[in-house]
This record gives sequence, C-alpha cells and structure tokens, in this order.
Amino acid sequence: MRRILPALLLLLACVAPAAAQQVTTRSWTDERGVRWTETTTVEVVEEEPGSERVVGLSDAPEVRSVARFGPFAVIDGSHAALVAETDSLSPADFAAMLRAWPGIRTLELVDCPGTVDDTANLRLGRMIRAAGIATDVPAGGSVRSGAVELFLAGTHRSAAPDAEFAVHAWLDEEGRQPQDFGPDAPVNRAYITYYRDMGMDPANASAFYALTNSVPNRQVLWLHTPDLARYAMLDSPSGL
Repeated sequence: MRRILPALLLLLACVAPAAAQQVTTRSWTDERGVRWTETTTVEVVEEEPGSERVVGLSDAPEVRSVARFGPFAVIDGSHAALVAETDSLSPADFAAMLRAWPGIRTLELVDCPGTVDDTANLRLGRMIRAAGIATDVPAGGSVRSGAVELFLAGTHRSAAPDAEFAVHAWLDEEGRQPQDFGPDAPVNRAYITYYRDMGMDPANASAFYALTNSVPNRQVLWLHTPDLARYAMLDSPSGL
C-alpha cells in the first residue's frame, strides 16, 4: 500500500546519527469526542561538544512583532509568522488576527514544532487557504509534524533550498496508526481530502499521505524542499 523509493528513504534515514532520544506525548479530543494521543521520539544529534539539536522543541530566535495572537506573531501589515505549536484555540486566534490586520498576505514558518490538536489544525489550514495567504519557509527553517499541513495550505508556497520538513504517522489512544484502518476509513480519507483541497492531484495526495505514514509515530522522517516539491507545487525558493 505504501511504496516509496528505497533510495529516498535510505538518504533520509542516514542524514545524521542519533546520539540520544527525547520522548514527548500530546493528547487531544476531536469534534466527534474521540480521544487521540501522539507520542514523538525526538533524535538529539551531537554537533559539537556542549551543543545539541532537539527537533521536537522550537529554538527559533525571538520574532520581532507588533502584535501576538496565540501562536501567531504579526511582523507588519502584510506579514505574520507562526512561532509556536497550534492548538484548539488557534483557528480563533487566526481569525482574530485577520480581523485586526486584514492586510496580512504571507505567513512565515521559521521553526514550527506542530500541533496539539489535529482537527483544529486542519481547520486552520483551510482558513489559511480561504484567506488567500501565502506560506514561506525562510533559510534554515524547520517545519515539523502538523505544521507541514499548514505550510501546504498556502495559496503560494515557497521554501528555501535548505528548509527541512519532518513527517510521521499519527497514533490514537489505543495505539492504532493509519495502517490499522482501511485505506477508505474516514480517519485516513480526512487527510487525503485535505491534501486534495490544498491543490494536490489525487495521485500525489495519496502518495504524500503514504510517505508521511512510512515511518511509525515514534520516529521522524526528514524531507527537504526538493522532496516536498515532488508532491506539492512550490514557487521559487525563498530568498532567491
């Protein structure tokens, strides 16, 4: 069901050796009352004595902003940045931001760890698309887990050549992952439908969902801008 180029998987799996692991868990209840739990194992890579890189936490520099709305920072009249994980309140935060700053046209994603509420996150993505907002990952940007769906929501999407994206399978409270459900089960179709709504053709929507599920929830698959461009149309790389 999930066929991916072995060479791509080998390349991504060998990007860097793990020196240690950090495990984080997040839980949420969707609109149907179903309780979900996602556990992420973060690889910590020793780059030099005394330093480490933890992909599960945001270490982006402070964004200079003129206003804050939940995880969103308003940079100026036409630009905002996502600076933290999203949650159940994020769609309302986004709506409030646009009411106060209706001229915002670009959402920057610098160091985005993901979401603690997948249902709200997909709703937020559709709001970004409906508002006609572009998404951009600048040089050195890192977009992980549920934040990838928000990047894909941009009406125009751009990412620097060195931008990185982390994906993995979801996990419910009973320990089930996508492959434990039929391919046409509502929980699986919801993501494919979302990717279709974000502009992917049927083949790419299914292939990208398969890619995100090619590693279990407790692992992370790293992608880079050219990898993502195989599935979703991107504009010229950020900063070029």
